[in-house]
Order: sequence, then C-alpha cells, then structure tokens
Amino acid sequence: MNELLRRLLFLPQQSSTMAESIDELHYFVIITTMLGALLVTLVGGWFLLRYREGRIQTHPHDYDIGAKPPLWMKVAAVFALFTLFVVWWAIGMRQYLELRIAPQGAFEVEVVAKQWMWKYTYPEGGRSIAALYVPAGRPVKLTLTSRDVIHSFYVPEFRIKQDVVPGRFTTVWFEAKAAGVYEILCTEYCGTGHSVMRGQVIALEPGDFDRWLEGEDLGAPVAGPRYEQPWVVGNTAPAQELDLVRTGERAASTQGCLRCHSVDGTPHIGPTWAGLYGSVVPLEGGGKALVDAAYITESMMDPLVKMHAGFAPLMPSYLGRIRSGETAAIIAFIKSLRNVPPEPVAPTPSNDGGAP
Repeated sequence: MNELLRRLLFLPQQSSTMAESIDELHYFVIITTMLGALLVTLVGGWFLLRYREGRIQTHPHDYDIGAKPPLWMKVAAVFALFTLFVVWWAIGMRQYLELRIAPQGAFEVEVVAKQWMWKYTYPEGGRSIAALYVPAGRPVKLTLTSRDVIHSFYVPEFRIKQDVVPGRFTTVWFEAKAAGVYEILCTEYCGTGHSVMRGQVIALEPGDFDRWLEGEDLGAPVAGPRYEQPWVVGNTAPAQELDLVRTGERAASTQGCLRCHSVDGTPHIGPTWAGLYGSVVPLEGGGKALVDAAYITESMMDPLVKMHAGFAPLMPSYLGRIRSGETAAIIAFIKSLRNVPPEPVAPTPSNDGGAP
C-alpha cells in the first residue's frame, strides 16, 4: 500500500530511514481531506436532489425552514475536527523532534551555505563543496548555518528540509538506507543564482567512506548519476550549451541510450530513432501509439506501459536517473531525426524458396 500511494502521489524514492514515516503522515492528511471533500460533495448532491424546485412545490409539508441540527451534532462535529487537528499536530511534532535529535554515535558534518553553494567540513578536517560524502547505513548529523541570506537544505529522497539561517545554527539528521547519489536543492529563494544552488549526497559503503576520508580516489564507487560541479560557484555562471539537439545527443550517449537505439535507421536492440518521431507504432498486446513528446517521456520513465511490438522488454526505467532537462534534450534530438529514412529490413526467406 505504501508503494502504491507513493506512486499515485508522484513522490520520490524513500531512501532514508525516516522517509516512510513522514510519507505516512502525508498519506493520512491527504486521505482524510479527500474523504472529507467527498462527504461534502455527497451531502451537497443530496440537498440538490431533495430540495430541488419541483419537489418543494409538490411536497411543501416535507420542508421545515426553521429546523436546526441538534446541539449534540454541533458539539460532535467541533470535537471531531479539533481531535483530528491535535492528532496531526502530535504526529508532526514527534517527527519534528526526531529529526532534530540525532542518535548517539551519529557522524557529524558542518554545513555552511552561501550564495550559491554548499560547503561541508568533516570531523577529521576534510572539506568538500556541493558533494556531501556520508556513510550509508549510519546516522549523519548536520549542523547548518549561512554566511549571507536564508537558504534551505532539501534532499527530496530523504524527506528532510531545513532552513539555514545566518547567525544561527540549526541541526537535522538522516540515515541513507543504501549507497547511492541523492540530489540536494535549495528551497528558499536566495538570489539570482538560487536555481543552480544544487549539490548531491554521495552515500558510500562504510569501507569506501573510510578510504575517502583518508584521501583515496575512489573513482566511481556508487551507482547513480555522475556528479557534476554546480554551474555557479561564485557570482557568475559559465556560458551554457544553447543547442538543445546537441545537448540531447550528448545526454543520449552519456545515459547509454545509443547502445540499443540507432540514429541512422539500422535495426538494433531497440527501435531506431530515425523517422520515429511523429510516426504511429504498433504496441504489444494490440493497439497503436503516436510517438510524440508524451509517449517518449513515458517510455523513458516506465518503459513497460506501452511496449513497441517486436522488441524485447529490456529497457530500464530512467525515473530518478535522468534530469528533466536531459529528458527534454533527448526528445529534441529524436525529433531532429524524424526526416531520416529508416534502413529497409531484409525480407526473411520463405520455405518455398522465397516466393511471395
């Protein structure tokens, strides 16, 4: 049920030990409010039917304009709403306190925010910018402050978000369930470079993390997107690639798309991208689909929903593995190939010597 609700609400993966309990409160609030809205809708519909104009004229004795709900009903309604508020408040306050009080033995990191970067200092004196290295499976306590304006440290997959205030020290902790790479965002507008104040939590296996602390180069020790330094590390940003098609070609190569899809019409493991955009393709199980931006995006995020007939279900999901900008660029690249004619497929010889 937890996984079903997470997908229905388009929430990211629950990659920390606290994420599931925070989502449970989210589900509780959403489901309760939706049930309340449904109740109001049903009662309103009942009133519309019962007190419609024609019925009032034909059954005037059924309606007492002066009728009022009894006192017990009013008290019960107020008590129920107040109780619901207290329950939500109590659960939320407990989670708030749990995120502020780190367990004993937590690994401590000092975080300093400034326009527009995150800087980290580790207990043994190590430092890093943008990339926060932590051990997986161990609590990590962050002590945060800002040098200039208010920032907000947010890791969506951990469900932690903490304001970082100049002149004050705030704390929050998390425990990554597994080694991986998790995005950090600033969610408090902090100036012109706010949108590029990004970073990554790089959770390492304990042995790899100890080696990193000692200064050893680990290469690529974890699965996930390759770390890239943020565009803004000072007051200005370098020039960015403006050709979306070239950006998409590069992203397709980096993400491994071109290992299975050809761009010149040559038959390969997956459908060729030559002439694909705007075409209508047959689907496994029957039916057809128009290849447009929505279809391509869906095929990248959930490739088993609408399988192109004639190809094996080998493509992995890129949900959480590819950025939205790269998705748009890859779509632009595929669109640029719509006029490239696919190579003709050689006919399979028949059993009667090739007769049609």
